[in-house]
Amino acid sequence: MSSALEAVAVLGDDLRRRLYDHVRRSPAPVTRDEAARDAGISRKLAAFHLDKLVAVGLLSVSYARPAGLRRAGRTPKVYAPAETSLQISIPPREHGLLAGILLRAVRHQAPGESGTDAALRSASSHGRSLGAADRDRLRPGRLGPERALTYVADLLERHGFEPARDAPTRMSLRNCPFHPMAADDPDLVCAINHAFVSGLLDGLGATTLDATLAPKPGNCCVTLAARPPSP
Repeated sequence: MSSALEAVAVLGDDLRRRLYDHVRRSPAPVTRDEAARDAGISRKLAAFHLDKLVAVGLLSVSYARPAGLRRAGRTPKVYAPAETSLQISIPPREHGLLAGILLRAVRHQAPGESGTDAALRSASSHGRSLGAADRDRLRPGRLGPERALTYVADLLERHGFEPARDAPTRMSLRNCPFHPMAADDPDLVCAINHAFVSGLLDGLGATTLDATLAPKPGNCCVTLAARPPSP
């Protein structure tokens, strides 16, 4: 989010945005001289703003001579759009995560399996993979409920759930990253959400926690809490 905000701040300057638009529309990489001519500014000022756009990841830079130019001397810098996309949402949204879960569900739907069951299986599998990747990276050992919630909170924060510790062994999720699609089909999207978070706990090895469906206005539909001791 911070890098995206920096990029948006850079584009807040009208001249910089005009230079960025010119580079994006150009069929070939743009030199400083070409950008300066289009914007009606000096080459030095164009270079300053173009390099600001490079610094925040909006443009890429390389060295090449434009077609037809055979001048001796240093090969000029040329600028092209970076191969990145920029999205900002406050509060955070993870529509790409939901879309990926649904794409995998369609791609791997088993014969006779319903679309809903395929989606839940896909969500659980993806959550499990993410949790296992974090466990391999962190190697946390055995996780009691309090430590497990700490690790889970970090992972869920990265996906826009905005976890909030309500008690040492209880956590609510203040944001639904799949909104507003959750409002279109709350039963399906909440079930996917629950399967994803449950899979994440499995992958992380957080066996002392349970994910429970507990819809509440303004919050995510899932809460996390210590698993009751076995009778």
